[in-house]
Amino acid sequence: RETVSVLIDKEDATGIQEKAVFGDLNDPGNKPREAFFHHSAIRCYWSGHTERCRYFSQKSMNLTGQGGQPTAYIVKFLFGLNCLDLLRNNKQVNKSREGIRVAIAAMEDAATNSEWNFMNKLRLLEAEQLTLTRHHWRAINKYDASIESAKKAGFIHEQGLACEKAGFYFKNLDRNNKKALEYFKQACECYKEWGSSVKVDFIQKEIDSLNVSGS
Repeated sequence: RETVSVLIDKEDATGIQEKAVFGDLNDPGNKPREAFFHHSAIRCYWSGHTERCRYFSQKSMNLTGQGGQPTAYIVKFLFGLNCLDLLRNNKQVNKSREGIRVAIAAMEDAATNSEWNFMNKLRLLEAEQLTLTRHHWRAINKYDASIESAKKAGFIHEQGLACEKAGFYFKNLDRNNKKALEYFKQACECYKEWGSSVKVDFIQKEIDSLNVSGS
């Protein structure tokens, strides 16, 4: 409920109430704490709290270990994207590089078993990594592959995320705001369909900031 409130309704997180539900988070015998760390990592990623996302993702991954549960792969995917954001800002460089390696390896493994569920995630991680090494056309191809794969799978929020990331890539190139606008508009439509007013407002601000004639 709290995850939905943060992403959809713009409500403040009710951490005290949530901790009351999940009990003592330091108790090894407390099974629901895995769900607490899992959802906290998701909320922090989508809200842009990189340091907190890293903390909760590591807590979640430590509890799920090397298991192949879908929830474990989702956290590793977001953890990888978060590490890419940290690396882009020159934060925790060595740990971030290792985190990216772990995340991509996990998505490669997951996509082998279920291309439908995980190929879009793998392609997005690859695209983001390629932008750091300035492989322009390869990165664009990976972004587009991620968008198309997410669309086919019906993952509208991850389709929007790939469009958002591609939009920021072009915006940061400081030479192609028209392409940035194209991807941001796609992201906005995806987030509207997903029902996240938080992400719609966030992307709309980016669209409004672009100086593109005729937009």
